[in-house]
Amino acid sequence: MTLEEIVSCDNTAHKMRSVSKALEELLVAAKRQDSLTVGVYESAKLMNVDPDSVVLCLLAIDDEENIALQIHFTLIQSFCCENDINIVRVCGLNKLSEILGELENEDMEPRDLHCILVTKPCNDSLQSEGLEKVAHYCEECRCKNQWVPHISLLER
Repeated sequence: MTLEEIVSCDNTAHKMRSVSKALEELLVAAKRQDSLTVGVYESAKLMNVDPDSVVLCLLAIDDEENIALQIHFTLIQSFCCENDINIVRVCGLNKLSEILGELENEDMEPRDLHCILVTKPCNDSLQSEGLEKVAHYCEECRCKNQWVPHISLLER
């Protein structure tokens, strides 16, 4: 391995940590502002009614074996591409659940976290550094012909 390859790998790892942290901050802020739509069916309904309100679509990919879920993902990805909605595949369903506070509500039935939409809040205060960083990462990936980028949520 050359020095350039080592530096490149280190920069890529640092960038991934940075984008992962930005995504976590964005999700926390969006949840606080009631700007999240959680669930495959709920997300599909919202995108059908008001696609302009969606700024980011997250697809959790921990369950690669579920063919029905993969079909839904393909349809959602197509819709997002057609409507210029940034889309990211996320690894780390447990971490996603932790970020959204799903572990705190053990009495309740767990929600479907496989698809999450971040929408524009009424007061437009979600234009955060986290959203900009994730959007920039999506744009960089598209320039490299990676149309649906991946982000791994880091366990602490």
